[in-house]
Amino acid sequence: MRVVFAGTPEFARSALQAILQAGHSVPLVLTQPDRPSGRGMKLTPSPVKQCALEAGIPVLQPHSLRLDGKYGDQAAQAQAALQAANSDVIVVAAYGLILPKWVLGLPPFGCLNIHASLLPRWRGAAPIQRAIEAGDAQTGITIMQMDEGLDTGDMLSVWPIPIRNDHTAAGLHDDLAVLGGKAIVAALNDLQDGSLQATPQPDEGVTYAAKLSKAEAVLDLSLPASQLARRVRAFNPFPGATVRLPGLADVVKVWSAQALPVSDTPGKPGALVAATEQGIDLATADGVLRLLELQKPGGKRQAAGHFIQGWRP
Repeated sequence: MRVVFAGTPEFARSALQAILQAGHSVPLVLTQPDRPSGRGMKLTPSPVKQCALEAGIPVLQPHSLRLDGKYGDQAAQAQAALQAANSDVIVVAAYGLILPKWVLGLPPFGCLNIHASLLPRWRGAAPIQRAIEAGDAQTGITIMQMDEGLDTGDMLSVWPIPIRNDHTAAGLHDDLAVLGGKAIVAALNDLQDGSLQATPQPDEGVTYAAKLSKAEAVLDLSLPASQLARRVRAFNPFPGATVRLPGLADVVKVWSAQALPVSDTPGKPGALVAATEQGIDLATADGVLRLLELQKPGGKRQAAGHFIQGWRP
């Protein structure tokens, strides 16, 4: 099939690579404009752009696709390029721009979205992190027919995957990226032979995965230890979980932690219970949170046993 691809981060690159490896033709790629990155804040192309250029695919990077907006000229150029691409379908994966109605209705088979949750649970911006934070037993990939709503379109296929107790957002992201590539290739094959079936999303079970903010990074030790341990995993690597320890002026980033169930929580939430080779134990509202891997500002990630050698409460 002729597939226009729209996506930006590493999650989307995996899907684009899978589509190309499956033998589909990709005449055009849309991705976000280059962003400053690294210590020198050098303009850096997105992972999807890098993949497209390596494959010799033309790339468009409009700031918006709204024909009547501030970047109307860019949108008009994109419209002309999309029409010229003459694609059968547009595949979208974490693109980052809202697709207006004129885009959704342009190709004969519309626009298919690779969404990293089991819809209708976790519609929105951060489905991977919110699933871990909530303690969900599983998540997955939903291939969805896009409409004008926020992840409200009909489901075309669902690919579940369990969430392990050691899954961080980074690790689960990587697993879902691979699964998303498999799912979209299967969907395109079914679309080509006419066997792809659409199922409306149920009204029950709708949840929204709000965008992550840096304000969420600070661990609130008045919450249960189990919830805090999930947050550490969910916010790894971004926005990162932080905590303030006695004797240190700056907050410390927590890369890994575990909840220790105890019959009686020793001390008020936030109190230091112990600091040993095994970890730094903090009292919470319910149980003890053991910090396993930490990082001071400007320092390196360290196991708790090494960390406490340079810190005495």
